[in-house]
Amino acid sequence: MWVSVLMTYPATIAIMSETFGQYLLEGLRQYYDIDEDLVPTAQKLFGFVLLWLVTWMNLFALSKFAARFQILATLAKLLACGLIILVGMYFYFFKGWNESLEEPMKHSNYDLGRLVMGFYGGLWAYSGWDILNYGAGEITNPRRNVPAALLSGIAVVTLVYVCLNISFFAVLDVETMKSSNAVAALFSQRTMGKFSVAIPFLIGVLLIGSLNSNLFSGSRYMYAAAKQGHLPSCFSCVNFATDSPRVAIIAQSALAMGISFIGDLDALIGYVMFGFWAQRIFTLIALLTIRYKGIPVHPEAVRVPISIIYLFLIINIVLVVIPIFQEFAVTSLGIFICCIGFAFYFLFVYPKTSIPILSYLNDISTFIASIIFDALPDVKTNPLGIPVPPVLVASDSQQQLLNGKRSSFSLTSVNSSVTDLHSDEKNTMIRNGSATGLRLW
Repeated sequence: MWVSVLMTYPATIAIMSETFGQYLLEGLRQYYDIDEDLVPTAQKLFGFVLLWLVTWMNLFALSKFAARFQILATLAKLLACGLIILVGMYFYFFKGWNESLEEPMKHSNYDLGRLVMGFYGGLWAYSGWDILNYGAGEITNPRRNVPAALLSGIAVVTLVYVCLNISFFAVLDVETMKSSNAVAALFSQRTMGKFSVAIPFLIGVLLIGSLNSNLFSGSRYMYAAAKQGHLPSCFSCVNFATDSPRVAIIAQSALAMGISFIGDLDALIGYVMFGFWAQRIFTLIALLTIRYKGIPVHPEAVRVPISIIYLFLIINIVLVVIPIFQEFAVTSLGIFICCIGFAFYFLFVYPKTSIPILSYLNDISTFIASIIFDALPDVKTNPLGIPVPPVLVASDSQQQLLNGKRSSFSLTSVNSSVTDLHSDEKNTMIRNGSATGLRLW
């Protein structure tokens, strides 16, 4: 949780926003001369402007604009990928542009550290493979449908990415691709004539959709953590009119802006993937513990052969351990955040005791956040053993508004009260027989 909230999601959002800035600049360069010294600053500014526009959209108009725009962004993604593949394959098969593919392994670097960092870049492109797990609780017959969806989805995405890379290498040489983070724009300029002016902006729309979905997921993850008592209750504050966790959304955007100054895109991808695979190690260890101790799980839980679990664990350990020794600069941030997370958990969350100064800070921060963002905290347990501030106690009419406006505030139904959580959290809460809702006392 700690790594996801403080590093993985914010860094992913930072990558999306900065990449958008790069593609927007590539599009503007076709009309204007831009001083190279101003390019890094302009990229960040364009990225920050986009980030705060998407933040505003999630704060105030989620149901009205965000969902519809996500459909538009998905269409832009399919159109851009399909167009690049068709054009690239035309030049590969009919024009004979295959010089870069004649010796694909030429000048390869087999140093273990660099090899793993290369895998980080490749695995970043496939990092959405586990998103389906978060919706497993809402899928009919998950034992059959989840594995089928995972295998078919990964197969289709792999085919698309392989075709994209063949198209890129058919048109661009290796050095050109290594020197640019806006490869699709360069590809279009060499192959699509006047239509190439539209490609950077089309990719920009695609990136806006990806940024929107990551900000949505990251803020809900932070909100769920606060709701479970692992973060201060101010991060669980929800606005009733829009049903959005406004404090968590602002926090994720602010963290993304801060992380964007830590390094370039390659460094940010390294930070994200190190944290991503480190998390998977702990997840797999927990899964093995459940298997060997016979801990009860949901009756419809998807089971995989234990040999696959061990194989995946070994791969994860390799992806995490080798960079620690050979690329420590990339892994240091992730290690630091993990250590802080462990310390925070065992000092403040695990003891389940109330610390006066933390109680005071939690009261003040929650009260201020509630006023500024027109929201109330939605907590399942008391963060760090701290009660909800008395000033936030709702009247009977306010409680009726909560129950009527947002089903997750209702204390009468377990299933309806946890619809906005990830499936693993929901199943845990259902097994425990506890409902999630605003604790008003």
